[in-house]
Amino acid sequence: MKRDIEAVITSYNQGTMILEAVRSVCSQTLLPERIIIVDDGSTDKESLAVLGEMKNSPDFPVPVIIQFQENQGVSAARNTGIRSAHSSMVLVLDGDDRIEKEYIEKVYHLLLEHPSMVIASSWMRTFGTLDAIVRPSGGNIVPFLSHNCCPATHILRKKAFERCGGYDESMRSGFEDWDFFLSMLETAPDAHAGIVEKPLIQYRTSPVSANIKSMEKRRELMRYLIQKHFDSYRSNLADVLLDMEAISGFRLSGWENEMMYSIEKDQELSESAKDFMRNPSYGDGGMAAAVRIASARKQDGRG
Repeated sequence: MKRDIEAVITSYNQGTMILEAVRSVCSQTLLPERIIIVDDGSTDKESLAVLGEMKNSPDFPVPVIIQFQENQGVSAARNTGIRSAHSSMVLVLDGDDRIEKEYIEKVYHLLLEHPSMVIASSWMRTFGTLDAIVRPSGGNIVPFLSHNCCPATHILRKKAFERCGGYDESMRSGFEDWDFFLSMLETAPDAHAGIVEKPLIQYRTSPVSANIKSMEKRRELMRYLIQKHFDSYRSNLADVLLDMEAISGFRLSGWENEMMYSIEKDQELSESAKDFMRNPSYGDGGMAAAVRIASARKQDGRG
């Protein structure tokens, strides 16, 4: 079956990975009307050869359109593809990722069932460096103000995309997805993001990926988001701070549990852990954690 949806896949020097992404879309239980590939100025010969072969291939079950542009970044490539789509819903997929066969069917129907939902996606299964299941939560704008709650691979309503102005093409250091989702969720008071609670995205991981490298500039990028979406942050300040406190507390608790486990197993603490015990942080729960850990060490006879 085909529905009122097209797929936009961005590409930049991704070799045969772009073919894997296209094949995953062509294997869907619910096919899109078209696949639009936007190549963002690839220079790699293998990548260009793969794109050339796909352009002339009769083997795909839906039309595959390839648009080439000078390198302008992933935001510009996505904007180009989405604006070229004629459908009311658009799947956005990076050229190095893949989707499971039911992704479009499940996520598309979630959007059909909830008219106020402006974006929707699913849980992710990572592969490559990390083998894990990641469970983003979706929701309204409030949780998105403290952390991104939706994968980059998603289906959007094109009307909301047009209202928010699309991806911010000045953001080339990362977090462009997070910023875009905030903009989409600001288009209506009841706008929200939906998540299918199944790992239907195959997300490629690498220590040199753009997503990982963007974390080096997290504070700088967050400052930009706060300034750009200041009204939303100001209106939900208490919830944002409490959400961030909950995230911080969860991480501190996990670290404390690891410390307790090391003590229980009579393992030597790392130098960074020892340094923390000598100089625990104050005012964020760190000192309380250090007291509990020191108490456990004394009871274990290692104080």
